[in-house]
Amino acid sequence: MDRFETESLAFLPGQRVRAIVRAHFAWGVGAEIVGHEQVGASVDMIEQFGKAAQGDALFPPVGAEIDAVVDSVRRWTEPAWVRLSLRPADLETFRRPCDFCGQDTVLSAGGDGLVLDVRSHDGPGSHTVLAHRTCLADRLHPDSEGERARALTVGRKSG
Repeated sequence: MDRFETESLAFLPGQRVRAIVRAHFAWGVGAEIVGHEQVGASVDMIEQFGKAAQGDALFPPVGAEIDAVVDSVRRWTEPAWVRLSLRPADLETFRRPCDFCGQDTVLSAGGDGLVLDVRSHDGPGSHTVLAHRTCLADRLHPDSEGERARALTVGRKSG
């Protein structure tokens, strides 16, 4: 099966990236993630900064290399697309609501959040679910002790 989203699996919400601004649009900028030219990316400046972004005042210039954080990755239909954030608060600590409890979880490195990719054998495309480590662990069956323990520790440095 040909999976169109394979290249975009390298990206997780909360991940810091470098991107090059490739175009300006009325709503924001088209971008290219450095080292991942095959994956489309954009920054919705109007959504992130409201009226202050209108008129290109806050738009980084075309050709500029910028620091960004992955806000979301759309993989359910072609082409896979990465939405980036330039919000200073997101660059410092990336928080989004947990899809289980609705409270903010920190998806930045060292945070209390996990990113789950939901995929099917029936065809390409996937969906992302965001969760606190504890929310996921608490919802796993009690007999799944190993899975519960891994949910609480995956990605954490030991020692």
